[in-house]
Amino acid sequence: MHEITSEDELRELLGEPAPAALAKERTALHDLDREWLAASPFCLIATSAADGTCDVSPKGDPPGFTLVLDDRTVAIPERAGNRRADGYRNVLANPHVGLIHLIPGRTDTLRINGRARLVRDAALLDRMVVRGHRPLLALVVEIEQVFHHCGKAFLRSGLWDPAGWDPDAVPPRSRIAHALERREEPLEELERYYSSATYSAALYPTA
Repeated sequence: MHEITSEDELRELLGEPAPAALAKERTALHDLDREWLAASPFCLIATSAADGTCDVSPKGDPPGFTLVLDDRTVAIPERAGNRRADGYRNVLANPHVGLIHLIPGRTDTLRINGRARLVRDAALLDRMVVRGHRPLLALVVEIEQVFHHCGKAFLRSGLWDPAGWDPDAVPPRSRIAHALERREEPLEELERYYSSATYSAALYPTA
């Protein structure tokens, strides 16, 4: 492989960004950004550890789950999950994070980069209750960069085009778990666990 090892070589290959692409970065939320966050039910959070190893974690809730605390600060709740906390452990070592907020059907996205903290303030968590579930913590991000990203990747992939959807192209989650993660458990039990009714019932535990 011919590896690119310098920014000069990279720029020679890709060219320089358009002035508008450079100028679109901002350090505070605009009203349009607030509208986007109020409509977004899903985001990806990128983190890296002190040694540079990376993690990208999906977060989702009803639209507006990302709270805007002020023009330079947002907060994202932590819901029930697998408790690995890979991204959160990264934040403890390296606070720099990158967020991409999506709206289903839209090909453009909202990107936020900044410095994150893990907080457990009761007053904040009380604002994040969904279906009786109060998160144990929240990721609070102090914004350093915010901008909207074009939709070319979504258009190329046809992500939102149902004509290209094929969820049965790979085995169901129950079979993947049985083959790779939970080999000792009967497949029938995993199929029951990952069934829509059972799995959905555990999304917002209140106990």
